[in-house]
This record gives sequence, structure tokens and C-alpha cells, in this order.
Amino acid sequence: MAQDLTLLGLESSCDDTAAAVVRRDATGRGTILSSVVLGQDDLHAAFGGVVPEIAARAHAEKIDIAVERALAQADLSLAACDAIAVTAGPGLIGGVLAAVMCAKGLSAATGLPLIGVNHLAGHALTPRLTDGVAYPYLMLLVSGGHCQFLHVAGPDSYTRLGGTIDDAPGEAFDKVARLLGLPQPGGPAVEACAAEATGTIRLPRPLLDRPGCDMSFSGLKTAVLRKRDAIVAEHGGLPRALRADLCHGFQTAVADVLAEKTRRAIAATPGITALAVAGGVAANRTLRTALEGVAAPLPFIAPPLRLCTDNAAMIAWAGAERFASGHRDDLTLAARPRWPLDRVSAPMLGSGKRGAKA
Repeated sequence: MAQDLTLLGLESSCDDTAAAVVRRDATGRGTILSSVVLGQDDLHAAFGGVVPEIAARAHAEKIDIAVERALAQADLSLAACDAIAVTAGPGLIGGVLAAVMCAKGLSAATGLPLIGVNHLAGHALTPRLTDGVAYPYLMLLVSGGHCQFLHVAGPDSYTRLGGTIDDAPGEAFDKVARLLGLPQPGGPAVEACAAEATGTIRLPRPLLDRPGCDMSFSGLKTAVLRKRDAIVAEHGGLPRALRADLCHGFQTAVADVLAEKTRRAIAATPGITALAVAGGVAANRTLRTALEGVAAPLPFIAPPLRLCTDNAAMIAWAGAERFASGHRDDLTLAARPRWPLDRVSAPMLGSGKRGAKA
């Protein structure tokens, strides 16, 4: 018989140390009881990106603090939880290890079941937490390290329809921000700069001339570099107005590519209940608007901005979904730097000793 489940979730796959408590009731509806995210932007600001060693140390120092705060916010003891969910990959391995070892310690000390969660599944299942979306649905997972279309048929059932063959959009946003002298993280910085634009600079739309749902953003980043250099050569620098127009052109190009590829993915997946988008880049309002335009007449689901970036509420929820379907892990749970959701399709970015990249 179905019952209410309360899970503690831990997340540390990149540069946010997070813990949360989420309840899944007997009908499958979710409620976030608490969510704590301890960011590291100040630690990495001087380096223009996330430094794995610095991130790992910060996670090790803060993960227990995040757990204590999450339980306090939920006004629950650890004993009141039914299980512990933790991101076991993919991600920066030092960071992933920090939460996995913390979760193992808590599980060993309390006897609570342990549930390993794929970080990407956390994003992919967020629409079920926020909107109760029924399976199957189409998910566009678009973040700093990943970009792929997923047919989501269950908590452990994913089919990849296409994705990026090189840079993820979030990575491209970060690199473009650095090229234009904008602060990190690049996504919000580029979006804010683009909002000042009075015009736009036309940039290429990679792979739109090819069939299918695969994408490429590396060449678009290079096009920004060349256009910036041409502007600097002509003006003796990069005027603020032209930088804004260049940001607008880049952001518009990304939106156009994602919109067209999404249209193709929808056509390839009859019977889906909704189009959903998740991941850090889903916080970009221009991209959301473009995707909403191609979703109709399907429902368009975009989680609240606070649940688009890395958080532990999505991990706790994904753990609850897996737990409800009978999944359990034990203390042999391993941290994994690579962990594709689609375990059948050929890897898009190749494989190595540590497994498929994506």
C-alpha cells in the first residue's frame, strides 16, 4: 500500500553544497519541507570558473552544516525521515564524494535506507515535484555541463533523442562572458547585459541545416570571439553598447537553436503529456519564452528559478520516486564522475576508462 515518504536529500556535484527535506504523499504529490543551498561563487570568482579542488574542500566543510539547517527548517529530526537520497554522480568527483560519504555515514549511524541519485535525474524529475506531470513527457535538460532531450517514461526510464555534440549552453554562456569581460557565472551576466541592447548582432545557428535533435554551441562561441575581435579592431576597444548587442545576438542564437531542435523533438515523441525544461540555463527568461512558443498545444512546464539551478530538493524527490518504486542502495554505493541517464543509446561524447561521458 502506498504511504507518505519523507526523504533527506544531499547534493554536491559542482559548486553548490545543498541539503533538503521533501515529502512524497501516498498519491505521489510532493512537498518541499526545506531547502538549503550554500553557494561558492566567492571562492571561485577570481579564477573565472569552478576550481574542482576548492569546490571539494568547501563541500567537505559545509555538507554537515547544510544537513543540520535543512532538518531544522523542516522542524524534523533525522529519525523522522524514511531514507537518505544523495547525488552519486555525474559531477566533479571530489564534490560528489563529499555528499556520498556524508550520506553513507548518516545511513550507517541511523539504519536509514540509502538511495543513490543521478544528478541529471534530479533535474529531469523536477516537473513531477513542482507540477505533478504524468509520464511520459519530454524533458529538455539544459545546464552548464549538459544539454539533451529526454523522453521520460519513469524514474529510471530515459531515452535520449539528441543533445550537444560539444559545449553545453551553460558552458558557452560562461565562456562568452569571459570573452566579453563579464563576471561569472556567465548565464545571468550575459542575460543582464543583453537586456541593455538597442540592436542585435547576427550570429550563426549551428546544425539547423542538419536533421535531428543534436546541437552544437562551440562554433557559436568562436563566432562571438571573432566578432568581438573585429569590434575591438574597429573601435579600439569594446564599447558597452556593442557588447550588449553582441550578448543579445548570442542569446538569441542559442534560443533559436533550442526552439527549433525542441520542435523536432516534440514531433518525434507522440503521446507525451508535456514539454518540460530544467537545469541552470532554464532560468534564462529569453530561452523560456522561446521554448514556450514551440510547446503549444502541449503544456509547458518550467520549474521555479530556485529549482532550475543545483539544489537538493530535486535529489530528495528523485530519491523518493526511486524509493517508492522499490529501489535501494547500500554502503557499496560509489561516486561516479560519469553516469548517462540513457544507458542504451551510444555515447554522444565518447567513452573512456571512467565510462560514457554523455
